[in-house]
Amino acid sequence: MSFLELKDLRVHFPTDDGLVKAVDGLSCTLDRGRTLGIVGESGSGKSVTSLAVLGLHKGAHISGEIWLGGRQLVGAPAEEVRRLRGRRMAMIFQDPLSSLHPYYTVGSQIVEAYRLHNDVSKRAAREHAIDLLARVGIPQPKTRVDDYPHQFSGGMRQRAMIAMALSCDPELLIADEPTTALDVTVQAQILDLIRDLQEEFHSAVVVITHDLGVVAELADDILVMYAGRAVEYGTAADVFRQPRHPYTWGLLGSMPRLDRNRAERLRPIPGTPPSLITPPPGCPFHPRCAYASRNGGASETVVPELTGDGHQAACHLPLETRREIWEHEIRPVL
Repeated sequence: MSFLELKDLRVHFPTDDGLVKAVDGLSCTLDRGRTLGIVGESGSGKSVTSLAVLGLHKGAHISGEIWLGGRQLVGAPAEEVRRLRGRRMAMIFQDPLSSLHPYYTVGSQIVEAYRLHNDVSKRAAREHAIDLLARVGIPQPKTRVDDYPHQFSGGMRQRAMIAMALSCDPELLIADEPTTALDVTVQAQILDLIRDLQEEFHSAVVVITHDLGVVAELADDILVMYAGRAVEYGTAADVFRQPRHPYTWGLLGSMPRLDRNRAERLRPIPGTPPSLITPPPGCPFHPRCAYASRNGGASETVVPELTGDGHQAACHLPLETRREIWEHEIRPVL
C-alpha cells in the first residue's frame, strides 16, 4: 500500500440551495519521496481534497477511504486525526498572512506547534524554531524569531509557514498554492526550498496549484481535477508530453510560454466551470469541450470513468482519436 491512498473519496456539503459535491469520487496514491501535483481551475476540488485528508472540514459529508501510513482517516476519532496533524502530516496554507496569528510572534507560533507534539522545554523548542528559520533561509533567525508576521515580507512569511509545517518532521506535506502572490524570483526560491526539504526528510508532498509551471518544476505525478472529479492522472512527463484530456489541452493552451511569439494571444478555455450543485449530465466538461460532438451523444448522457494503463483519462473519445487530435490539431499551435 502507498503511504497516502485515496479511494473513491467524496466530500459533500449540504446547503440551503442543495448538496454541493465538492469532491465526487476521487482516487489517487502517493509514496514517500514523491510529489503529486493537483491542478485545476478554482472550484475544482483541489483544496477541499487536502483539507479532507487533514480532517479540517466541519459539517461535510465525507465518504470513501483516506489511508495514511496504513491508518484509515475517514470515520476516525477527531482526536486521533488531530494527533496525526502536525506530527505525520502538515500543510502550508495558501495565504500565510491570514494563517499566521497576528498577535503572536512567528517564533512563539512555531514553538507552540512543536511543543504540542513533543515533550520539550520552552528553551529547547525556541532553539528548534531558530534552527528551522535558518534552514528555510530566513536571515538573522535569532532576531527574526521574535518578530511578528506583519514584519515579514510575503516570501519570508511563506518561509515561516514552511518552517512551522516542518517543525515535527511530517511524513506528508501539503502545499496549497505555495507561490501565490509572490514575485517570480521568490517563487523559484520557495520551490527550490520545498524540493530540498523533501529530499532531506523523504516526505510525500502534495502541491495544489492552478499554475502548470509550478507543477512542471516539482511534481513527479499530476492529477488534473475538474468539477470535483479526476479527469487525467499520470506521470508529469506523460501529462505534459502526451496529455489525453481536452481539459488538460485547454490548461496547457492558456499557459504563458517564453518560446511563443508575444503577438499571439493566450487561448482561454471557453465558458465557466459548472455548478457543483447541479452539474451538467454526462461528462461535466462537455459544455466547454470542442470535441463533445464527436462522441455520438455519450458526452451529454454518460459520465466517463478514469481509464488507462498508468496514464489515465476520463474521456469518451477513443484513445487513438485523442492522440491524433493532440498531434495534429493541438500540439502544433501550442
